[in-house]
Amino acid sequence: MSATIASTPAADGYRMPGEQEPHSGCWIAWPERPDNWRLGAKPAQEAFAAVAEAVNVSEPVTVAVSDHQFEHCRSLLSASIRVVELSTDDAWIRDTGPTFVVDDSGGRRGVDWRFNAWGGLQGGLYVPWDRDDRVARKVLEIEGADRYRAPIVLEGGSVHVDGEGTVIATEECLLNPNRNPHLSRAEIEQTLFDYLGAETMIWLRRGVYDDETDGHVDNLACFARPGVVLLTWTDEQSDPQHAISRDALGRLEGATDARGRALEVVRIPSPGPLTITDEEASGVDALPGSRPRRAGDRLAASYANFYLGTTRVVFPLLDPRFDDAAGEVLRGCFPDREVVGLPAREILLGGGNIHCITQQVPALR
Repeated sequence: MSATIASTPAADGYRMPGEQEPHSGCWIAWPERPDNWRLGAKPAQEAFAAVAEAVNVSEPVTVAVSDHQFEHCRSLLSASIRVVELSTDDAWIRDTGPTFVVDDSGGRRGVDWRFNAWGGLQGGLYVPWDRDDRVARKVLEIEGADRYRAPIVLEGGSVHVDGEGTVIATEECLLNPNRNPHLSRAEIEQTLFDYLGAETMIWLRRGVYDDETDGHVDNLACFARPGVVLLTWTDEQSDPQHAISRDALGRLEGATDARGRALEVVRIPSPGPLTITDEEASGVDALPGSRPRRAGDRLAASYANFYLGTTRVVFPLLDPRFDDAAGEVLRGCFPDREVVGLPAREILLGGGNIHCITQQVPALR
């Protein structure tokens, strides 16, 4: 049973832990929308299954799937992976699932953000999105964790925390009028502090170039650990990503975190530029209300979009020119974890990557 709590996590002594802290599990949702995933989502399902198996070595994985796809999903996964029937509109559980928060007494609860498919009727990616808006509540019921229903529209991939009071996010996303037009910057910031148990905000300007999420920070930058941030980077000045990353670097290097530390910024190479091929675009069904997938469109590819597990880092393989270098950067940042790369273009074609399709459940103290 999951109760809904009227207060806030911060008021109750809860905080969102950093992703580098131990996990007791991970959630993944199963892809099947034919208007977002090509060839009836079969290639994407194979990629999602590979991610589930790789993460399951680090911590137990639960896969949420519709009744229609239950048998097929179950047949592709190891018996040790839990499969549960749970209706969704699409498979981005980082954004639709709960943000778990913990306290120092062994408590674990979840924040249920309001969800409008990355912009609602002003630039959102599909209609309707009501099943996705119920995902967090259902996950919390299954996990037996009490729920805070947050008063703002927010996706889990639009914020990163260090677990010690610091939040990073982009203005492009959080201040976009298609999320919370009635709130000021200061009001949004305070709401994040209230629901993440944080006290310091570092605002980056924009996310990865042409990211359809309106610039989620998890595609651009993330905490490796408190005081250390990984940042997507390209030296190619003709690439629009260069100016975005350069601006982010300046902001990060000029910031201090909640503990008063200057941040160490580690650059991780940007793959590509990568674009959708004719064959890939033709495999996606064109349906009203969904974002079209067109040949030649640039993909918002990023190696920063990885899953930081308790014993493993699972990162996307996207471009043979940069895959090895990205892996080496991650091994340098996480010497205590096994770093595993998986082919992830099929996930990228749907609009995100490995971090976007996973949601960690922090371990209890």
